[in-house]
Amino acid sequence: MNTRQATELHRIQKEYERRAAEPSYTRRYSIFRPDNLHKKHSHERSLLALLHRQGMTHLPEYRVLDVGCGSGHGLLRWIDYGCQPEHCAGIDLMPDLIAQARGVLPPAVKLHQGDASHLPYADARFDLVYQGTVFSSILDQAMRQAVASEMLRVLRPDGMIIWRDFWWNPLNRQTRGIGLKEVRALFPGCRYDARPVTLAPPLARLIVPRSWILASLLEKLPFLCTHWLVGIRKHTDQE
Repeated sequence: MNTRQATELHRIQKEYERRAAEPSYTRRYSIFRPDNLHKKHSHERSLLALLHRQGMTHLPEYRVLDVGCGSGHGLLRWIDYGCQPEHCAGIDLMPDLIAQARGVLPPAVKLHQGDASHLPYADARFDLVYQGTVFSSILDQAMRQAVASEMLRVLRPDGMIIWRDFWWNPLNRQTRGIGLKEVRALFPGCRYDARPVTLAPPLARLIVPRSWILASLLEKLPFLCTHWLVGIRKHTDQE
């Protein structure tokens, strides 16, 4: 690891430590807030729709890696969908989040605390590799590319990377949004199934408590969405 990478990792760790120590941050993302619950339901619908479109519904057979698994609730969702715990793995930079994940996940789930630019897994190990708002927290372009390359390395030839991240969040200078053009550059030579998702949070906070239905309708307008959900698959020799 070079000095630049070490500096970027240190910055990310300090930022996540700051967020964890800030009570208002925890309250802002509480599932008991209507806008956050709406976002969670919307994400699940769009994720399952992506898997269905791509014909990847045999979840008990798949090996799944969650890059930036946090406190483990994303992996719990995959298990709830039907993935076998012994086929699930997660990696996160923050030791305290890995400790929390160990407390909520079945013992068979394999968890690793470390840097996603050096994934501790064999080539072509996983059928599904998921990342949610990891890349937008990485400001260094070289590290972004290293993480993307590692995700491709551990993906099976017929597997799929699932990308969910925002392209617009001007208020947080510790993050940088990523558009679809950059997603394609990070994962060159692949096939992409991309959909805009997630109603802009300022609108969601205003509208969801008043009308869940209206918020769901507005979310169908691409220009009101702040995230991309992308299925990324390698080209095969048969194509």
